[in-house]
Amino acid sequence: MYLKASFRHNPAIKDIAAYYRLVESYRNEFDRVCHKTLLNIGFWADATRSQKDKVVDHLNERYKNELALFEETDEQVAEWVNRFWKEMIAKKTIDRKTMEEKHRLVKVNTIKHKEAKEIGTEWICASTWHQLKLTELFENLGWSEEKVQLAMTQVISRAVYPGSELATGKWIKENSAVCDITGYDANKITKDKLYQSALDVYQHKTTIEKHLSTTTNELFDLQDRIMLYDLTNTYFEGNKRNSQLAKYGRSKEKRSDAKLVVLAMVINIEGFIKYSAIHEGNYADTADIKTLIENLSSNTSTAARSIVVMDAGIATEKNLATLTQQGYKYVVVSRAKIKDYQPVQRGKETYLLTKSKKIIRLSLVQS
Repeated sequence: MYLKASFRHNPAIKDIAAYYRLVESYRNEFDRVCHKTLLNIGFWADATRSQKDKVVDHLNERYKNELALFEETDEQVAEWVNRFWKEMIAKKTIDRKTMEEKHRLVKVNTIKHKEAKEIGTEWICASTWHQLKLTELFENLGWSEEKVQLAMTQVISRAVYPGSELATGKWIKENSAVCDITGYDANKITKDKLYQSALDVYQHKTTIEKHLSTTTNELFDLQDRIMLYDLTNTYFEGNKRNSQLAKYGRSKEKRSDAKLVVLAMVINIEGFIKYSAIHEGNYADTADIKTLIENLSSNTSTAARSIVVMDAGIATEKNLATLTQQGYKYVVVSRAKIKDYQPVQRGKETYLLTKSKKIIRLSLVQS
């Protein structure tokens, strides 16, 4: 609808003035444009041009059953809109119910989603993948575009929905839009291809680990001054008869009846992995850490040697001597109780309150 003005004699001012009507355009059965008067407003001298435009806009929004983006602040405009609307409804120049049905473009109760899929978390993971420049890494390794896309699909799926290869393949096809992001054809996804992709990625574990270590340091401007090193193990329910890694050992979960593998990991204080390895189940906490030191030297960016933090299980005399020879400092819990020691500086102490509300006194001593 729009305003249409004609000029006629206004008895109130005894002069010619604009006479306003709200008009609607439509095409008749002969395809001719016709006009229909919805409301005779009359002489409207007390309204500015801006107010008239606002009134027409708000009436059109109501006419189309649309919600205004902003609430009208002009009280006079709001009053005119309500009055004109009620007059048109009362005179039946418009049918409110008919207009609501006419302009209801979507019947919400009838909507059915045939292929609704998740994309939010997958998109975040894909953005992380690109920030870490993993596509460029695999391309430099000579991988084809399709092989890189499958690896990207595999990694994102593991992060969002960790499960077996069979479950992952089903999830990709039925629930996730990850393939729309990576570009890999979802119809080609099989558990065997996911198995092979994981093996292909693991073949370059050392290269990938070094790349991630360097890239995260560049992204977040990290110096790798402090490294945390620890070992843990996990057991298998099956017999693992042909496994070269699964061995009987000292289980931290008290499962001496099951074969184990040992996971060794080094992280910086921000939580980024610098080095990881899987050892035989009978790998001792006190085993030599020479391999660890070699990888730590190549995977960290700091010019100075890092401070290595580890627990008493790893802190053997041999391991500590190896660290010292390579120029590393360390922080460990002593395997033996120190008996003869003296404070380095008397009165210089620090007190800490633990989560269990216990007070710990820290002081620098010399044995």
